[in-house]
Amino acid sequence: MQVTIRKHVMGDILTMAHRNLLKTIHNPDNLSDVVFQPVIFTLLFGYLFGGVIAGSVHAYLPILVSGILVQSILNAASGSGQQLREDINAGVFDRFKTLPIAPIVPLAGQLVGDIFRLLLSGAMALATAVVMGWRPTVGPMALLAALGLAVFIGWATSWIFALVGLLVKNAALIGSLSMIIILVLTFLSNAFIPTKTLPKLLQPVVNANPVSLTITAIRTVLRTGQWTSATTLVGVSGIIMILIFMPLTVLVYQRRG
Repeated sequence: MQVTIRKHVMGDILTMAHRNLLKTIHNPDNLSDVVFQPVIFTLLFGYLFGGVIAGSVHAYLPILVSGILVQSILNAASGSGQQLREDINAGVFDRFKTLPIAPIVPLAGQLVGDIFRLLLSGAMALATAVVMGWRPTVGPMALLAALGLAVFIGWATSWIFALVGLLVKNAALIGSLSMIIILVLTFLSNAFIPTKTLPKLLQPVVNANPVSLTITAIRTVLRTGQWTSATTLVGVSGIIMILIFMPLTVLVYQRRG
């Protein structure tokens, strides 16, 4: 009986995840975050700054790819809170309460759907770089490992944005704040320029930025194919974020119900 119930719950969660993916596809704002932004930012930064920073677009792409990958993943992750709040404000979650499903299913479906959104966003960033001339110097497994690490960190971050979506009642405000935070974190990192070119007072801030640490770990995997201790540390930090924010998010979600 328990196995049957668990299968039923998992089926409901996947149905909700599918619903959220359809929402992304049919909503221009959500689709822009996942599909268009990775393409636009890769083209923009590559062709505008490639010659200035690295001498050519081709030489700049190995630096740019990991930065754009992480930025795209974080942008996609930030949509979790906004979509959650939009559904709550529209009364959709109240409608879900009347359905014969487990109470946790709508929230779980949102977060499971985020995994596919993050994969799509990361894949778009990498595909755009390949079209521009970037060629990975590592094997497929290392490439998948780098993408997987980025998606995992993005998914861990999604729990933070989901919690914000439950606490902040204005969906537009969530979107604006998320965008500002992500832009500050990515531009105050080593995503687009070498840290050594920054003012000395700013370099410790950039080095301590968790986005910089994540980008460095992914950049190492893409350059050498090696899974270093720094890469493991980034993965562990993602696990810690999930262990902290998943229970908090579920608790707040259950209390609002």
